Amino acid sequence: MTKSILKLKDISKSFSGVEVLHRVSFDLQPGEVHALLGENGAGKSTLVKVITGYHQPDHGDIYLDDALVQFVDTRDSRQAGIAAIYQELSLFPDLDVAENIFVGRHPQSFGLKVDWRKLYDEAHELLDSLGVTIDLKQKARHLSIAQQQIVEIARAFSINARILIMDEPTSSLTLSEVAELFALVNNLRENGTAIIFISHRLEELFEIADRVTVLRDGNYIATTKSKETSRDDLLRKMVGRTISSQYPKTEAPLGEVVLQVDQLTSEGLFTDISFEVKSGEILGMAGLVGAGRTNVAESIFGIRPATSGKILINGLEVSINSPQQAIGLGLAYVPEDRQQHGLIPAMQITPNISLPKLDDFAKYTWILNKKEKKFAYSAALQMEVRARSIWQLAKELSGGNQQKVVLAKWLSTHPRILILDEPTRGIDVGTKAAVHKLMSDLAADGLAILMISSELPEVIGMSDRIIVMREGFITGHFMRSEATQENVINAATKDVRIENLS
Repeated sequence: MTKSILKLKDISKSFSGVEVLHRVSFDLQPGEVHALLGENGAGKSTLVKVITGYHQPDHGDIYLDDALVQFVDTRDSRQAGIAAIYQELSLFPDLDVAENIFVGRHPQSFGLKVDWRKLYDEAHELLDSLGVTIDLKQKARHLSIAQQQIVEIARAFSINARILIMDEPTSSLTLSEVAELFALVNNLRENGTAIIFISHRLEELFEIADRVTVLRDGNYIATTKSKETSRDDLLRKMVGRTISSQYPKTEAPLGEVVLQVDQLTSEGLFTDISFEVKSGEILGMAGLVGAGRTNVAESIFGIRPATSGKILINGLEVSINSPQQAIGLGLAYVPEDRQQHGLIPAMQITPNISLPKLDDFAKYTWILNKKEKKFAYSAALQMEVRARSIWQLAKELSGGNQQKVVLAKWLSTHPRILILDEPTRGIDVGTKAAVHKLMSDLAADGLAILMISSELPEVIGMSDRIIVMREGFITGHFMRSEATQENVINAATKDVRIENLS
């Protein structure tokens, strides 16, 4: 049997008296891709943070090359050859791509000055080896989420890690980018790099992982070879039950047109976008990363008002120049990046939920805390947010529970039109099924829903109709009965402008 490069034995960890890991054991072999699987809140991220020295275990041992080790901090683990790419991005927005790749490790010339030529040369070589082309001098804040993810990966590769931890590395990548990443992962595996791979996309695990370890509620459940298990078996181990339908779309009676977009244009971002959404309808918006889908959503919600075109609500033309106006007109928007735009991570659950309706809880200059607490508790309970209390900080929640808080916040405004941008990005299959059921229930209650998603099975499984975008244009329109992965992908990759689809 191959000698383990990393071994964890009986690891336990608690926060504020709540045990989140209970005697978890795990081992990793050189040249292995070992998937770590579990619902949000199962303990995956905490286990990773123990491995990287961010947290110290309350109980248990860590062995590196069969030698007992203790990582005092993340620097200790990096020096031991462990690198991690976390689910939530951590780039410095005002540094450029090359600076972010080598942040804290800038090559220096004589006099301890930064050797800028060497910095950019090495960054170029690294990205070139990854098969990626990004402007090295572009600020991180101007990169797409997919590009930011690639820079994170490049940063991890730059330290020549023996052990690479990838936490949801593909959550914002296109199909072609995922294929490129997997080719890199295979090269690393062949060169002996050991990889811990965390993903909620089970199909990816069967494609890339050698073994899969399942955690549930902080407990070790099982480790199996990926070739010796099945999707249903892994789901049962993850959630302790069978998920009968991941896409529980039910037919809902369609009412009148609630939202109509007519030749909406934002110069340099998208052109002549036209569609409509009826009461009770889920309109899916598909396309590759960078197609302009989020830009359209932000324009409708008043974040980036369009330069021309019309928006009509219930047949009446409206002017939306701010999110406040959008909310007043009955719109709600769950953004793609919940950390940056959906939540205030350093604040508690209660103010995060009550934020859009803060005026309802204010008297003069004071917040009526009891009224706010009752409101937030009811909204969090309805969304089944798992937390110690509604005063827990949002940043301490798992990704799935953070998304539930964002949904609770916007649904509490009782919208007529709900825009969901990547509603299940980075959350587990159990929570995905719950979000999908919620979407179906909301449509049945008469909401008009615009759903943007990069996951084709989600778009096809949950939509009544689908529009497809490419490079700022609509290039396809499909009814539910005619939508297949093949024709949606074809529309997402062709350069054909289709007008007057509504």
